[in-house]
Amino acid sequence: MTAAISIFALLFCSTLLLPSSPLASPAPAAKYNVLFIISDDLRPVLGAYGNQIIKTPNIDGLAARGTRFDRAYAQFPLCNPSRSSLLNGRYPTQTGILDNNTYFRTKHPDYVTLPQYFKEHGYATLRTGKIFHGGIDDQISWTEGGEPVDPAIVNRPPSRIATGAAPSDQPEIARQGRAPNASESGSDRIIVLDGDGESHGDYKVATRAIQYLEKYKDKPFFLAVGFVKPHSPPTAPKKFFDLYDPDKIPLPPDFAPRPSAPPGFPEISISKRNADLFIGRDASPKEAREMIRAYYASTSFMDAQVGRVIEALDRLGLRENTIIVFWGDHGYHLGEKGKWSKAYSLFDVALQVPLIVAVPRGKPQVSARTVQLLDMYPTLAELCGLPPPQGNEGHSFAPLLKKPSAAWSYPAFSVTLFQGKLGRSVRTERWHYVEWDEGRAGSMLFDTVKDPYELKNLANDPAYAKTVQEMKSLLKQLPDH
Repeated sequence: MTAAISIFALLFCSTLLLPSSPLASPAPAAKYNVLFIISDDLRPVLGAYGNQIIKTPNIDGLAARGTRFDRAYAQFPLCNPSRSSLLNGRYPTQTGILDNNTYFRTKHPDYVTLPQYFKEHGYATLRTGKIFHGGIDDQISWTEGGEPVDPAIVNRPPSRIATGAAPSDQPEIARQGRAPNASESGSDRIIVLDGDGESHGDYKVATRAIQYLEKYKDKPFFLAVGFVKPHSPPTAPKKFFDLYDPDKIPLPPDFAPRPSAPPGFPEISISKRNADLFIGRDASPKEAREMIRAYYASTSFMDAQVGRVIEALDRLGLRENTIIVFWGDHGYHLGEKGKWSKAYSLFDVALQVPLIVAVPRGKPQVSARTVQLLDMYPTLAELCGLPPPQGNEGHSFAPLLKKPSAAWSYPAFSVTLFQGKLGRSVRTERWHYVEWDEGRAGSMLFDTVKDPYELKNLANDPAYAKTVQEMKSLLKQLPDH
């Protein structure tokens, strides 16, 4: 009798453990939150990326708990086209957004954006700061924090398109001319803030992010936090400037006093007029070092705001259920080839961005695989257990978070529009190839392993004719529409 009871008990308990048993329906897994942090005009100049001068302890700390991508690329070297591409999972040639004053829904009202997709799957989607573009938000994407599109931005004539308008969160920064507290040294576009920068838009963006975390801590959320620094004008409290000695800041090997295409490069590859800094004037070596110092200080100020948000995430016990993504919307020239902006450039320095993804219980690792910003849309959907988004050109790099060296055959594509001509770029782990107007206005090929600063154009060297043809074939994979 006792043996019979024991057998019955064992069978009963085993039945409870079967997944198909109505008594043993597993509790639904908690949804991962997403903390989506953006920095504007940030190239991979961070301690985590090997820069020995800059001070970015909070972003470095994030990289120490996540995956750092060393070859991540934007799809366009300008704010609105880059963000419209990533947030819709389509190339700029498909969105048709090639400037800073076009709202993507005027061309594609049916697009489902990344935050909108999460909203449709039960997430609270929250916006603070510059996410889509300054003055061009997408209200339908957000549960809270959305703003209407500013008619003054979208109706601006093309000839007056800015290279990166300040967001509505930042009214105190002068958009034209010289700020009242601008530094007298180096440039008339360097701004020194009082205190810890509490009056600045980025500080307020972090404060609002903290408030959202406190309000939505018990619900699945997709929180997008958009910092504008180090976007021009370089801006930071004095204590961040004090971190750097300009005399110890090296200039790039191809520094020049004014922007110009080097010999052997297509004339169209470098605009002859800067768009952001040193506009209409030369940059002396001394001024250049002061400006790089200001860019570093501005980056450190932004890093401090990232730290405030992550500190709140930890305080609220949300780290173990939150995917944290940190990225830049495109690269930036800091004197390379005489250029001090990002617009119109298809050099690596204008396209390469920092990308760090920290998943719960992840580990520090580095991936050398070539990824694109628009890959983030399907990646985050997969990591959060959502169905694969439709009509998306990106590829989920979730496998690279498990094994950074996993097989990966996808190149990165980028485009820009300059002087009415379309420039197209394709990047692999070794090679970078660029064509302007399908090659009629020139082309460039770089061996980025041997020539990381892209100092020698190999496109017309007969020894590399086969490589040029291979890269041309890859470039044909970029959708035209």
